Formats: sequence, structure tokens, C-alpha cells
Amino acid sequence: MEKQQKVCIRVSHVTKRFGEDVILKDVSMELAEGRVYGIVGNNGSGKTVLMKCICGFLLASAGTVEVFGQRIGKDVDFPESLGVIIETPGFLTNLTGRKNLEILAGMRRRISQADVRLVLRRVGLDPDMKKPVAKYSLGMRQRLGIAQAIMEDPKLLILDEPFNGLDRHGAAEIRKLLLELKEQRKTILLASHNEEDIRVLCDEVYEMDGGVLQKIR
Repeated sequence: MEKQQKVCIRVSHVTKRFGEDVILKDVSMELAEGRVYGIVGNNGSGKTVLMKCICGFLLASAGTVEVFGQRIGKDVDFPESLGVIIETPGFLTNLTGRKNLEILAGMRRRISQADVRLVLRRVGLDPDMKKPVAKYSLGMRQRLGIAQAIMEDPKLLILDEPFNGLDRHGAAEIRKLLLELKEQRKTILLASHNEEDIRVLCDEVYEMDGGVLQKIR
């Protein structure tokens, strides 16, 4: 008998309005531990707004979002054990990538400077590189964003277009990394325009169209 998978995220009948505009329309989904979920859809379809509601960056106008059994906006403002990339990650551009991560790590003191060096190598960046983030390519910034998202070993990753700016080799490296994280029982929700990313990575796929979410695989 297969062990029942633990629900990590439960989105129940979520609607999100901005004034007269309805961006999410009665959206429901359940995400189980240790699986990778994909959301596809055109720009402006509501994918990023849904992710922001799950992360607690936006509150639903109606319905509920629960992460690890805690209701967002009621029990907690933001989920515990969350790594996130939504839109372009913001870094201090006059500092190196390593210094940026060390500053972030120092806020919660969960990881050491040695851990920061390891995570930079894991995403394909040299921890000893002296170049400031201002001189990073788009792909290098994206790798740094992924390092920031995974560095504290979160149980949940919310990744909006995590392959932006990566060449084919870079995308393949990050896909491999995400599959390794899945093996470690992480739950991953990602949005991508690339069919190969979705095909290779995702156990289940949803489509967002005009604020309406439906499962397509």
C-alpha cells in the first residue's frame, strides 16, 4: 500500500482582486511533499499573483492558503522554511555575490560562511570571484538568486521563471539541481515558459488562463 503523501500547500477557492480587476478566480490546488509542480500560462494570466499569495506577499481577497498546516495571513504572515524567486531577485549590486549571501545569512544565522561558499559552488558560481553583482550577466544573477533561495535548506521552493537568462548548459545544470532537491523530499512549485523544463521536472502540471487554474497533466 502506497504511503499517503503529506500535503504541503493547500489553496482553497482563492480569488484575488485589484480594484475591479479579478486576477485569480476561485483557484484551488493541493501540493504534496517531495513533488515538483509546474504552472504554465501566458504573461498576465495570474501565475505570479498566485505564487505571491502562497508566499504571503499578497493576501487573497477570498478563500484560504495553508502552508504546512498554517493559514497565511492568519496563523503566520509568511510560510516557514520557504525559498523563493519571484521576479528579478534584488541584490546590493556594488557587492560580490558571496557578500550579498553572507549579509542575508547573517540576518537569521542559520548557516555559516562555509555554507554560503558551498551553495555558490552548487549553482555554478565561484565563491572567490571579486566581480560585483552589477557586472554579473543575467544568467549569473539568476544563479545567485537560486543560491539565495536554496541556501538555508528550505522544505518548500517557489520559483517563478527560474531559468530566465540561463543558456542551455546553465538550464541543464539547474534542472539537475532541482531534481536532486526533489530527491531530498523538497516540494517545488515553478512557473516556466520552457516546455522542456516542465516535461523534465514536473510530476504535475497546471495551466493558468485568465485567472482560472486547471490541471493538465
